[in-house]
Amino acid sequence: MTTEKMRIGILFGGRSGEHEVSLRSTRSVLEAIDYDKYIVSLIGITKNGKWITGAKCLDELERGGESVNLFSNCLILPYSSKNSLVHFDGNVNNNNLDIIDFENLDVIFPILHGTNGEDGSIQGLLEIADLPYVGSGVLGSSVGMDKILFKSVMESHGLPVVPSYSFNRSVYLRKSNEIVAGILDRLDLPVFIKPANLGSSVGISMANDKDELISGIDEACKWDRRILVERRVDAREIEVSVLGNDEPQVSVAGEIVSNSDFYDYEAKYVSSSAELIIPASITQNQLRSVQEMALEAYKAIDCSGMARVDFLLDNVSGDLWVNELNTIPGFTSISMYPKLWQASGVEFSELIDILIELALERKIQRDSVHRSFEVLH
Repeated sequence: MTTEKMRIGILFGGRSGEHEVSLRSTRSVLEAIDYDKYIVSLIGITKNGKWITGAKCLDELERGGESVNLFSNCLILPYSSKNSLVHFDGNVNNNNLDIIDFENLDVIFPILHGTNGEDGSIQGLLEIADLPYVGSGVLGSSVGMDKILFKSVMESHGLPVVPSYSFNRSVYLRKSNEIVAGILDRLDLPVFIKPANLGSSVGISMANDKDELISGIDEACKWDRRILVERRVDAREIEVSVLGNDEPQVSVAGEIVSNSDFYDYEAKYVSSSAELIIPASITQNQLRSVQEMALEAYKAIDCSGMARVDFLLDNVSGDLWVNELNTIPGFTSISMYPKLWQASGVEFSELIDILIELALERKIQRDSVHRSFEVLH
């Protein structure tokens, strides 16, 4: 007796400053996924937002996407359909698409880091398309992505966060002197300047004086319309991975030891210069606190599937601060999320299996909700 393989659509690339991170994560997932269980369809999104499909489309985007026109264009139908992925010719004549093929997908695995992928945008499309997908829904994705809103929710749940100052780019362009004065009045230097809706340390800088603060804000404004400035604390970076839906599990803790001022993009994905210590050298009480706070943060914003929760362990006071929650963490060969689960006894291929099962479980939960209401006369 043979079991029919499940069809998995892996969605990657995207219009984000983290496009290249997504490609690296996708390559690692493709190396780990069990092809005896799954048929994999690749769905790549170029930096210009063009959707392409084909067995070699990841190779093409890794080369820079100069020959994307040789690949089939594709789209996900925005309504429930068995043949949810449409392949079509790029030439549009008389306002009609030249349909090449339809493809049935059982689960979508979004590996889209950053804006237009991790912020609830693609999750909204997949909800409308009525497709199961790996990871958090619209709410968890959007709140987890927005550093300013995330901090607000953590504070409302009594979870500690580093003191900060936030503002909109449009206000800064009109009142830059007032904004800078407000930051210097409220926060002690040095500070970190961050785009509110971007990950992988893209657009982040550290400022030791007023001039660096202004240049850091200018850089962050290139990446987002909302900016967060945080007081820098002398702290160790501790991370845990969370896995599950309504009853999530948490991994052992790991520690990032960076050779730079902070754990930047190059250290995370390019140079491997940062040291990943797994398990982290912390006390059992500290581990328990990190794990409990991670689960509380995960549930507070209604996450599902997966997340990596990052903490700062203050070297001076010993206090723990919730730093960030990443709903689509990196899956590269040097990423913390899969490494922490491997140290907790879950190998990469098994982790992928569990994430797919969780996506299907969440779809069953969504389908159990009533979608129509009849008024009785």
